[in-house]
Amino acid sequence: MQKGLDRTLLTIVLILVLGGFLIFSSASLGLLAREGARFSSIALSQFGFGVIGGLVALTIMSNIHFRFWRKYAFYVFIASIALTLLVFTGLGFEHGGARRWISLGSFSFQPAEILKLAFIVYVATWLSGMQKFTGTFLQGTLPFVGIIAIVGALMLAQPDTDTFIIMAVSASAMFITAGGRWRDMILLFLTGVVVIAILAFTRPYIMDRLLTFANPAADSQGKGYQIQQSLIAIGSGEIVGRGFGQSIQKFEYLPEPIGDSIFAVYAEEFGFMGSSLLVLLFTFFAFRGYRIASHAPDMFGTLLVVGFVTLIIGQAFLNIAAMLGIAPLSGLTLPFISHGGTSLLATLAAVGIVLNVSKYTRAQKK
Repeated sequence: MQKGLDRTLLTIVLILVLGGFLIFSSASLGLLAREGARFSSIALSQFGFGVIGGLVALTIMSNIHFRFWRKYAFYVFIASIALTLLVFTGLGFEHGGARRWISLGSFSFQPAEILKLAFIVYVATWLSGMQKFTGTFLQGTLPFVGIIAIVGALMLAQPDTDTFIIMAVSASAMFITAGGRWRDMILLFLTGVVVIAILAFTRPYIMDRLLTFANPAADSQGKGYQIQQSLIAIGSGEIVGRGFGQSIQKFEYLPEPIGDSIFAVYAEEFGFMGSSLLVLLFTFFAFRGYRIASHAPDMFGTLLVVGFVTLIIGQAFLNIAAMLGIAPLSGLTLPFISHGGTSLLATLAAVGIVLNVSKYTRAQKK
């Protein structure tokens, strides 16, 4: 029986999106002052494509029955892989040592954002169909690893290690939800640690991040510069912050103030109280999302919600943890807030699917 969508989750998301655009607008001033870019062009791109386009995507997705995606999951997954492969053709371009974007004239986007959604939908479809085998190694765990390996090869080739890790964590949460064995997950975790160790020795930037995390002060003007400036910004906010638009670090010192460092700008302007409120909003989002998953009408719906909520929350908390120095710098953006129209649109589309599942949730047993 269809009900109304979950208004609590929708309210939380709208607060994050609209509040996030204000935070983004303030953080943009620092980048524009340094690089001379026009504020209007960046703000309109974020607002027009990310906020407006994202809210349209949320509305559309929330009105498409979630089981629709199960029918076409494989084809959507293959199409998203093909789209992501285009970054290695003449349509792709490189920025900051990574080849993750496709350029179509004046418009560019990151196809990995679409791949993330398609990956979650496909894994949910596969696990819900193979649920009786998830407790076995040969028919459950091994094929599951194979699916992750395919996406991993594509993401690591760009390279986009951080996004792949979040995708793998989300898929693992889905696997456990579907009945996967914890001992298999522990084995996969250890395998992941080995893979990261190999990547650290073969890709210097990963080793630099790990060493900087271990000792942020070792090279404060070099590899540790971003985390040092982030901690200065967060500490300068004290209890209530300097005030909206009053961040100093965003103008001269903090790298990527509208990207992965945007939480540091926010913390400087709104202090401990504001930062705590933002963390609470993401926490409420997680609780409400997982509640919807626990009352979904079938396993496919449950897995969809678990995957999307874990994807969003995992990225948010890893970004915040990195800015606080309690996790290695990742380069991941803060969902709903950081610059990136494609990312915001894809995130809101995922929320739309979660909201559609909420229309069909079962009544809680007393």
